[in-house]
Amino acid sequence: MKEFAGRFWNNRTRDSLSGYVWLAPSLLGVAAFYIIPFFIIVYFSMIDSPLRGNFVFLDNFVSLLENRAFQQAAQNTFSFSVVAVPLAVVLSLLIALMLEARIPLKSQFRTFFLSPMMVPVASIVLIWQVLFHPNGAVNELLTILGWAGIDWMQSEHNQLVIVILFLWKNLGFNMILFMAALSNIPREQLETAEVEGAGAIQKFFAIKIRYLSPTLLFVTIFSLINSFRIFREVYLLTGDYPYEGLYLIQHFMNNMFANLDYQRLAAAAVIMTIVMVTIIAILFILEHRFGKDVEE
Repeated sequence: MKEFAGRFWNNRTRDSLSGYVWLAPSLLGVAAFYIIPFFIIVYFSMIDSPLRGNFVFLDNFVSLLENRAFQQAAQNTFSFSVVAVPLAVVLSLLIALMLEARIPLKSQFRTFFLSPMMVPVASIVLIWQVLFHPNGAVNELLTILGWAGIDWMQSEHNQLVIVILFLWKNLGFNMILFMAALSNIPREQLETAEVEGAGAIQKFFAIKIRYLSPTLLFVTIFSLINSFRIFREVYLLTGDYPYEGLYLIQHFMNNMFANLDYQRLAAAAVIMTIVMVTIIAILFILEHRFGKDVEE
């Protein structure tokens, strides 16, 4: 018995050590490129300068929150994400539902929504410059319809331009995820509901939406992350200091880096991380409560 127990623990120890050995490169990579840099950023956010290194605790955060440029950037980023992310989730789900039905030209519609995924960012920006230039195609169309043209990137409508760009670029990928999730819904439940007289709307809210809850969570998180990455397109369209309606958090951080203001940059990064983690945690809690009965 003792010999068997010893052999069992030896095998178990050997398996554990083998697992840690295989995990070591990944753990080292995560530590080197994510965990350690994050704590370095937290350290920089709580000192007065990299040279002196005096600990000032939350002074950098207070100074950052009182900074008008940061306030404007945070407000613009928040307003953009609040509009763009729900639209990206809802529209992509509606498109997936539409393509799930028997409609003509289904493959052409699918190709149309997937094609932006293959277009480079620089080409997307070029297309948008042609469309929304003061003498561009959109203003030409407005003139034909009898309306005055708009300097889109220098007006109060500039976020609308970026929201359209964001949706055009991201709907295709979200649509694929929803189509895959819809195909995994048990057909027998849908057929049973149909036999019992449930309509399309009833089946959607009673069955489909519950099975879609994990995908909804993932698509929402993915769209939220992408909404913070829209800086690339905005930067190529407008440069370092765009019209104030398009001055985003990433513009602020990029300008702080260019000015070597590492304390404000680090403080902004920490605040952004806290906000993102909080939002994602809330989404996980909601998904767990909403999809709990499906998992059971």
